[in-house]
Formats: sequence, structure tokens, C-alpha cells
Amino acid sequence: MPGWNHVRPASVLVVDDESDVRALISEALVREGHSVVECSEGRSALGLLVRGGVDLVVLDLGLPSLAGLDVLSELRLTSEVPVIILSGRGDESDRILGLKLGADDYLSKPFSPRELVARVESVLRRTRPASAGQRLEFPGLVVDTMIREVLVDGEAVEMTSKEFDVLAHLAASPRRAFSRAQLLRDVWASSPEWQQSTTVTEIVRRIRRKIEPDAENPRWIKTIRSVGYRFDPEP
Repeated sequence: MPGWNHVRPASVLVVDDESDVRALISEALVREGHSVVECSEGRSALGLLVRGGVDLVVLDLGLPSLAGLDVLSELRLTSEVPVIILSGRGDESDRILGLKLGADDYLSKPFSPRELVARVESVLRRTRPASAGQRLEFPGLVVDTMIREVLVDGEAVEMTSKEFDVLAHLAASPRRAFSRAQLLRDVWASSPEWQQSTTVTEIVRRIRRKIEPDAENPRWIKTIRSVGYRFDPEP
């Protein structure tokens, strides 16, 4: 069972061309409550990441078709999703280059599954928003990021996962304006080059329909012309 310091469940993409290694990692992460998507080569991994919904990547360097360092380099052009590198070579130059390219941690093969889980959860604690696990309370609105619940005037409001993520991200930084590109990067781990910015517009429209008394004259989420959106804590 997860301990008291266990992070909230995450979606982890495991990229390794060895099926037994993927299975070992997946079993260890699922045992701790995380969900796992497996992938055996780099180009497909980049395709999965474009779709969003991944909290962390475990990336092997020795991949077919597109090497792990190339995957990381291409990924960092559009996304800051945390990455832990795996390598069987144990070469210090690979480790240094990986970290310079933007990897968050590095683990050499063979490795202990328990150590990998510990490193995954350590990286998640460092890189997730400070609001994770908080109850954000405003007059007439509560956003509880621990149990992922939204209350409007004391009544629970049903939201999709992405609707909740966008609302929580905005509410965690009241009065701060976010561009659509920033929201794509922070919430989707994507960018306008990979995903339509109108995706953000549609999600905000849906959130307003669910939490705003008058969605045409929003109380909480304000549109900032030529910028994006801002959460206002006061009515």
C-alpha cells in the first residue's frame, strides 16, 4: 500500500524496446497506484505525447528508429513534461548530455524497480504545481485538488479531467493571466505547434457553462484580450 508520503496517481509513459523491461517498470508503478502506457520506439512515443495526458516519461536511450536523446531533444522543443532517462551504457557523457537536454533524472540499467518508483515520485513532487493536494476556496467556489472535486455554492459540479485541470491551474494563480500557449504547455504538455489553441478556448467555454451563473458575463474566468484567461478570486 502507498505510504503517507505517496504522491497522487500519475500517468506514466514508459518507452523501452525491451518488453521485459517495460513489464517490470509497469508492474512496479501500477502497484503504487499509477497508470502506465507502454511504447517500444521513439517516434511513436512523440506521437503519444502530442495527445497530452502524460505526467512523466521514463525514456530508454537505446531505442530503434529514433534514439532516446533525439526523442528528448525533439520533445523539449514543445513540452516540459518530466523525463527520467534509462541507459544500459553507463556512459557519463550520455548522462550529462541527457541532463543538458532537459532530462529531470537519470538511472542506469540494471536498476531496482523500487528505486525507479522512488525517483518517479520524487520528480513528480518537484515538478507538479504547488497547488497539488490543496483545497482552493473562494466565495461560492471550491476547487479541491486532492479529491478532484468542484463545488459551486456547496453543490458538486461534474467535470472532465481536462476541464478540472484547467480550472485548478487558473485558480491556483489568481489574477495571473495565462495565454492559450501557456495553458497548452502547462496542462496538456503540448504547444500550438502540436495542438490547436482553440482546444483551450473550447475547454474554458465548457468550464464557464458549468460554474458561471452567466457564462456570457463570466464571474470567475475572465478573457484578457490578446492574452488569454485569468481567474479572478473576488465576485
